[in-house]
Amino acid sequence: MSGTAPGPGAAPGFPFRLVATDLDGTLLRSDDTVSVRTRDALAAATAAGAAHIVVTGRAVPWTRHVLDELGYDGLAVCGQGAQVYHAGEHRLLTSVTLDRQQARLALEKIETETGPLAVAASRDGLDGEVLLGPGYRPIGEELPAIAGADPDELWAEPLNKLYIQHPELDDDTLADAARRIAGDLVSVVMAGEGVVELLPLGLSKARGLSIAARRLGLSATATIAFGDMPNDIPMFAWSAHGVAMAGAHPELLAVADEVTASNDEDGIAVVLERLLAGL
Repeated sequence: MSGTAPGPGAAPGFPFRLVATDLDGTLLRSDDTVSVRTRDALAAATAAGAAHIVVTGRAVPWTRHVLDELGYDGLAVCGQGAQVYHAGEHRLLTSVTLDRQQARLALEKIETETGPLAVAASRDGLDGEVLLGPGYRPIGEELPAIAGADPDELWAEPLNKLYIQHPELDDDTLADAARRIAGDLVSVVMAGEGVVELLPLGLSKARGLSIAARRLGLSATATIAFGDMPNDIPMFAWSAHGVAMAGAHPELLAVADEVTASNDEDGIAVVLERLLAGL
């Protein structure tokens, strides 16, 4: 699966030069594979002159092996927009880090109102580790992390994000509270079940995608984006056309231009095949 730069022009009937796809819950099926049908549809879009960019909340260390297994060799936007990664060259092109002083202040302000939080820290870089502080529940067994880290150790090296969990508040409530309390210090996103993140202020998938697109000489007006969670909202706002997967979070469904089939039912392929046919 190539994420190469676009060809000389889009084929008749295919109106986009850039296809941006979220990874979990969108491009990947529930078994973490990409169907042959979706692979073929993306290959056809690329042959028609479009570029494909993966845009994921995962930082590079949690993304690299997935892209390698898919044979993806183009640009990927990782870490909610913090990192632009060249998959074919295994090279980090850009990286934005979290201001740790502001993040600590944000965390203190949130905990003053919500009570204690469980915290994990994602370190910057190609091989940045994810450290799980006391009480933090792992996001997924397949995603490597170091459990039981000392709280002070979380802050010892440059970070691209913090993950926060609350023992009682659900993800949406926690994200809303964190945004209200500390939105002037950090950006806050809900990216999936059990995944509420504190990011560098102003960071979003849209910011990272705009940087990657600019490297390919492409623009928002030529972009179609696919996603399933609230962290995809800025990407939809930036793109010309936003497509939500069936079963997507209600906040994303509310701003989507259309809704396709689920990730397990080749939702990306359904849309691309229609566009390639000029329908």
